[in-house]
Amino acid sequence: MFCSSVRPGSCADITQARHLGLVESLAGGPFMEILADVGFQGMGAQTGGLVVTPLHRKFKKNAPAWYEERLEQQRKAHSSQRIRVEHGIAHLKNWRALARHLGRRERMSDIVQAVAGLLSHQQTTTLDHGLRA
Repeated sequence: MFCSSVRPGSCADITQARHLGLVESLAGGPFMEILADVGFQGMGAQTGGLVVTPLHRKFKKNAPAWYEERLEQQRKAHSSQRIRVEHGIAHLKNWRALARHLGRRERMSDIVQAVAGLLSHQQTTTLDHGLRA
């Protein structure tokens, strides 16, 4: 799981990823497919297909019936694979320190990193315990 540092103001996900140099890291690193949401459309071409997003709708009006059916099947397949990512994000948001953060913004990055580490450790422990039983 990757959690970037907090930046002031609002920023699109893809802009943050480009600012952090993730495009270059992914393009030059080992092959791994990353399932992203619609906010990262266009990054797949920049990373040689490593970032996979739902398909972009080609027809806005008068689309053939077969196109709509195929688009829906592909979106559903992508969504069913990406549900693990969404559950991971939801687990982060369930932590009280993140859900009701009233402290200083400068400390938010540290809190996110700590919660992500605790959640990762918790899931690893759960998996290890399940394998031993």
